[in-house]
Amino acid sequence: MRSYRIFSHLAKVLQHNSVKTSTLVGRVQIGWPLISLPVTLSFDGVEGKWGQRLKSYLQKPIQAFVPGPIMGDTSENTSKLDSQTANQAPVSQGDSKPTERMQTLQEHLTQRTDEHNEEQSRQNTQEPSEASAACSSGQPNTKVQKTDHQEGDGASSSSEQPHKTHLFVEVADHQWPIVYSTEYNIGFLGMEKLHPFDSGKWGKVFQFLREEGMLSEATIVRPLEATEADLLVVHSSSYINSLRWSITVAGITEVPPVALLPNFVVQKKVLKPLRTQTGGTILAAKLAMERGWAINVGGGFHHCSSDRGGGFCAYADITLSIKFLLELGLIKKAMIVDLDAHQGNGHARDFMDMMDKVYIMDVYNRNIYPHDGFAKRGIRRKVELDFFTGDEEYLDKVYNHLKKALEEFEPDIIVYNAGTDCLEGDPLGALSITAEGIKNRDQIVFEFAKKERDKPIPVLMVTSGGYQRNNARIIADSILNLRQKGLIGCQAAEEHQAKRKKKTGSSGSPSSPESATTPSSGASSPTSPTSGEPRRGLLDWFKR
Repeated sequence: MRSYRIFSHLAKVLQHNSVKTSTLVGRVQIGWPLISLPVTLSFDGVEGKWGQRLKSYLQKPIQAFVPGPIMGDTSENTSKLDSQTANQAPVSQGDSKPTERMQTLQEHLTQRTDEHNEEQSRQNTQEPSEASAACSSGQPNTKVQKTDHQEGDGASSSSEQPHKTHLFVEVADHQWPIVYSTEYNIGFLGMEKLHPFDSGKWGKVFQFLREEGMLSEATIVRPLEATEADLLVVHSSSYINSLRWSITVAGITEVPPVALLPNFVVQKKVLKPLRTQTGGTILAAKLAMERGWAINVGGGFHHCSSDRGGGFCAYADITLSIKFLLELGLIKKAMIVDLDAHQGNGHARDFMDMMDKVYIMDVYNRNIYPHDGFAKRGIRRKVELDFFTGDEEYLDKVYNHLKKALEEFEPDIIVYNAGTDCLEGDPLGALSITAEGIKNRDQIVFEFAKKERDKPIPVLMVTSGGYQRNNARIIADSILNLRQKGLIGCQAAEEHQAKRKKKTGSSGSPSSPESATTPSSGASSPTSPTSGEPRRGLLDWFKR
């Protein structure tokens, strides 16, 4: 109803001023005397400087609907407009002032003016001492509260001001640094099936790991949804605002029917799960610095940059996780190892001006989406594959290039984008890597980070793409393999699980934590991944 009143007011203003030409206002085409597109028009910041400018161009008519919160959705304001327009003398058709006014209004409405948001930001940063103290010490503010960030201009922004966030929840010692929430999964009227992506694979991964006795509801870390203030650390406000249009989200998710849904439905059923996964990646990044490793069961939206989305990626969670760590002072340099079958053009664009701090190694099929030639400039080590590359060639390239990358650059953290769309049979990845090959690939990355160096490098792993129904099983098996090889572990979580099983009286199985933690010959304990005891692994095989 509010949008209808806005359009009604604008129509009356146009009628009173005898405007006969069509005028573009924001994204709405107003064709006199009717509105041709009945869609919502946003008047963000109408009460600030922007509103004052509008008043100066459309004096009395605009004054009728500016005083309210958003032009005041009340009958009082409607009657006020009616009385004002009735008392004003009609303007002759030969008078060009109304047309000039509307043209000037068009120019100001189509500009991306964020003055009101900047004014609000300045008002909300009157108490920076608490946030500065919390972030300078590297300690998160765990209180759940509304955050107020300065508006971000993308990853290349020069602003490095620390900020408060509610994403860094408290994590108990008996919880694995594995992040997951039931809010990750996307589902609405079966529309999610219109895209080959398995929008429920994250829940399946958790279910498999729980069945294997590794995880439980008590030992998993549950993230919170990233707020708009959190997203503005990287994203521009114009991009965030564009997601309030369902047609924009339909293009990003590549599901056209989404454009027909009301945006509040899209926000809740599509974007909220992605925001929760983004919050999970940011939380997992800090957990990786504290525990030595962390896995977000979701995330890996590597096609999204600060000002554009695509390929089912609406938020730049990888960029955000690194930016948060930089702002907190927990790292100075980071390496992104992107082994998804598609080129990671989003974070490559974001860090193009920060290549001295963020090193990107990307192994991808050169013949498929996104074909982003500009983004390739941001990749330090580019490894392009051909159609149907198999295990032997693939693993050999991953091993050799990762080795050289770590010789060239010494990061404080490795952000590992472990997409499984390179699996043979994937309709979009078009590579031929077996399930065993994916397990070996993940093991190579963790072994490089944990072995052959005096100080292990923390690893943050996100699951990214994968467009087959068996991807969830392969992801779970790979995580179990890393645990069995002693590359990831959590002693307190293992003990908690053992006590819980003993209390419930359930018997152990071959896949239970007790059997899985039994070290193999020549291997160190899974609960001591940083142990100096030598053990054989894939790196030893490649050396031979």
